[in-house]
Amino acid sequence: MEYYFQGSLLGVGESTGISPLEAVRRTPLTRGAWVDVLPGWISGSDDLFLRLRSEVPWRAEKREMWDKVVEVPRLVCSYGMRDALPDPLLDEARDLLSSHYESELGEEFATAGLCYYRDGNDSVAWHGDRIGRGHTEDTMVAIVSLGAARKLSMRPRGGGTAIGFALGHGDLIVMGGSCQRTWDHAILKTARPVGPRISIQFRPRGVL
Repeated sequence: MEYYFQGSLLGVGESTGISPLEAVRRTPLTRGAWVDVLPGWISGSDDLFLRLRSEVPWRAEKREMWDKVVEVPRLVCSYGMRDALPDPLLDEARDLLSSHYESELGEEFATAGLCYYRDGNDSVAWHGDRIGRGHTEDTMVAIVSLGAARKLSMRPRGGGTAIGFALGHGDLIVMGGSCQRTWDHAILKTARPVGPRISIQFRPRGVL
């Protein structure tokens, strides 16, 4: 099935490119967590969205939930440390993120996970990237959002006031410090009519 995609009016006829990261703005959270946000980091991102949607080998996954097996409500594709990324612009994005954050992170971004949210029924439940090193160490996860904006919800682990960021059309968010251990994040289902979105999550080695 093809899912209708309406590009950003701001992106019509705009060449694809990546802006400097010096303009990123940091918001401190609680317990040593923080987020950096840079709207429109990738300009002309709708062309990149369309390339990834058609060229990435998306797969549907299933998982056990209670007494049955259910489909994961999104399509996914993962790229490990030695895998070629599906578009040169993603290599450029990863290299720029590594260069900007390496003095703080202490290492480079090494892997990329892609998720394709086809409509408002696709989602990801509350979680933190706590498998592997993220369970015990401060780390960073950088997410680039392409296509229609969806709300990334965040809340302190164990309960507390939730916050949210509407991300799409080339926006960047970086979750850092203790964020993966002390906060959860989600893309929640919505009954509102929304177009498709692709997210690219860049992570250091051993963070899942």
